[in-house]
Amino acid sequence: MAHIKPTKRSRQSSGTSMRRTLRREAPSTVGLLVDPEDFAAMRHYRSFTFEDHSVYLQQVEGLLRTLAAQGMHTTVALFDPEDYAEFCTESGLDPDERTSRSRFTAEIAAAGATVAYTGQPIDTLIPLLVSRAVRHATWEYATMLLAGIGDCADCGQDIGRAAFDRASHLLMRLLDTAGPGMHHVVCSVPTESEQLLAVLHTARDTDGPARLESSEGAEFATVLAVGVALETQGGVVLRTTEPDTPDRVHGWRLHRGSLLPLTAGEVFSAYCTDADTGEPVSPESGVEYCAGFDLGADEPEAHR
Repeated sequence: MAHIKPTKRSRQSSGTSMRRTLRREAPSTVGLLVDPEDFAAMRHYRSFTFEDHSVYLQQVEGLLRTLAAQGMHTTVALFDPEDYAEFCTESGLDPDERTSRSRFTAEIAAAGATVAYTGQPIDTLIPLLVSRAVRHATWEYATMLLAGIGDCADCGQDIGRAAFDRASHLLMRLLDTAGPGMHHVVCSVPTESEQLLAVLHTARDTDGPARLESSEGAEFATVLAVGVALETQGGVVLRTTEPDTPDRVHGWRLHRGSLLPLTAGEVFSAYCTDADTGEPVSPESGVEYCAGFDLGADEPEAHR
């Protein structure tokens, strides 16, 4: 059989094909300006050539669809103009360069909150991204608070680490005791500067443990741990949904590192009172307001 020597054109075609294959395996990140104010701030840069926020969002959505059609995994990151300007100053970059925006997007994707693009409309994607960014910022702030507490003067134990272990233990006890159903859990903890809020969604079948996303669980436990470590007031509310039955709402108050059950009346009062005005709010139909259940007083296993 005759040996056919590859031509230069065929080698180039093969190289192009391989690069396209590699490109499909390289993830992409798109930085998104979610509101008109952020968009207006970026228009001060001459290299940012978009003029209308609505058109910009349409173009971003088109780009995301194109990348998805090419089989590429794409994530979307929240682009904050103030953080961008600070990043450029610290890094010695010209903020009026496209490459600077690209570097900043890569940085926030690596360390910040992102949402994977799976074909969502842009109007659905934006609230998801904002919620993820708020969760991430809350987790960072709570982590900073725990790290700054230091060690116990009596036993030398890291207070923040011990509080996180205690909070994780309480969370798992709560989910284990809650039983089957779709669970929506909210933790609220006040600090000197702001009110920390963590939200957790999980599901549990009749048999087996609760299915818990690791990042949500860590964020929730970190916020709860701040209340445990600082011994502040705070609370946890659990709402459980099951087919063909009314939703059940349970509540606990945080006291000296433990979650103490609220009575059914206290849960009703907390759930049916406007947090800003203190005015009563009509109870939801099809919802049962129940006392919190006992989570026990045992401690998490000590680290060795």
